[in-house]
Amino acid sequence: MKRLLPLSRYTVLDLTLARAGPTAVRLLSDWGANVIRVEPPINTGTSSSGLTKDRKTPDSQNLHRNKRSITINLKTQKGKALFMSLASQADVIVENFRAEVKHRLGIDYDSVKRVNQAVIYASISGFGQTGPYSNRPGVDQVVQGTSGLMSITGEPGKGPMRAGIAISDTSAGMFLGQGILLALIHREQTGEGQWVHTSLLESMLCKIDFQGARYTMNGEIPAQEGNNHPTNAPMGVFEVTDGQVNLAASSPKMFKSFCQVMNLPELLEDERFSTFENRFLNRDQLWELVNNVTRNFSTSELVEKLNAVGCPCGPIYNIGEAFEDIQARHLKMQKSVSHKTLGTLNLVRSPINLTAFQDLDEFDRPGPELGEHTEEILLEMGFKQKEINSLRDEHAI
Repeated sequence: MKRLLPLSRYTVLDLTLARAGPTAVRLLSDWGANVIRVEPPINTGTSSSGLTKDRKTPDSQNLHRNKRSITINLKTQKGKALFMSLASQADVIVENFRAEVKHRLGIDYDSVKRVNQAVIYASISGFGQTGPYSNRPGVDQVVQGTSGLMSITGEPGKGPMRAGIAISDTSAGMFLGQGILLALIHREQTGEGQWVHTSLLESMLCKIDFQGARYTMNGEIPAQEGNNHPTNAPMGVFEVTDGQVNLAASSPKMFKSFCQVMNLPELLEDERFSTFENRFLNRDQLWELVNNVTRNFSTSELVEKLNAVGCPCGPIYNIGEAFEDIQARHLKMQKSVSHKTLGTLNLVRSPINLTAFQDLDEFDRPGPELGEHTEEILLEMGFKQKEINSLRDEHAI
């Protein structure tokens, strides 16, 4: 008999769009929650949610696996009543509308709380639920700039640079997922539901971590450092015969190991590099000296040589090489799901490993088509086929 996953007793209503909200919900669906995507029917004219986009893309399948989909027109009286009926039985509701939208629709936390005191209502916005920017639309590209991330990314003097992924979306999603789990634990202890919320901006100001603390503690404004570490040396990208590698030899022990294995006793004796602080102050000269040595080795030679003495060094892969690396394959980061028209799909699994659940080789279900499970869910709720047909005729579903 298949073991129940940790979140299997929870029902989650997923009102989310784009990436941040779905990332949070994916954390719950991957670990067994009964997730129901609540989406507007196409005939409502809604376009911003990407409802008419191909649901068979890698992005859609990776974001929305393990979920079911029901269509509900929240702008109709019967549609809103249907949603509230679902909400009354839900453990968690997740949304990432602009701050005012849920209030305009009448599905905000206070409204839902009237029918379900114990509900965990979870929200992601661009800039926060209150404040001067709260009603602004927020997307990753904009928040990467607003959070300061782009000012510390890229080569010095070449202008701001965005990160290569939607990092504020995925960060906010992961933080909200954590918040939902905290709220569920709190409810187990007290019986209380609550509103959990974060934003892309809050998540990124937290995500920049010590770079932010350099400012909050000391008033220091970090700058772009390219591929170099902002405070450690030598740590960065160095040339090899077949490309480039990442190398980190900044601690006293690692630097000594590096110099010994690379036969560079003169660097250990050089006053410019004798301390952690001196190595950072003279890092440009140190980079040149180190690079002149690394360029005599291939990637595989240098990676093996340095890691053998405890000095971190690794290849710089493209995405395909990263997933096909022997360690990534050993970790089984690709996980399959069966799709009725696409066949077997390989998606990216959750990075969380639980020893009680080591045999989860496949996802339960692929990402759903729009409204694919509407009738199934309504029948589970006790609706008769005649009632379902009536709701459809009245454009409530």
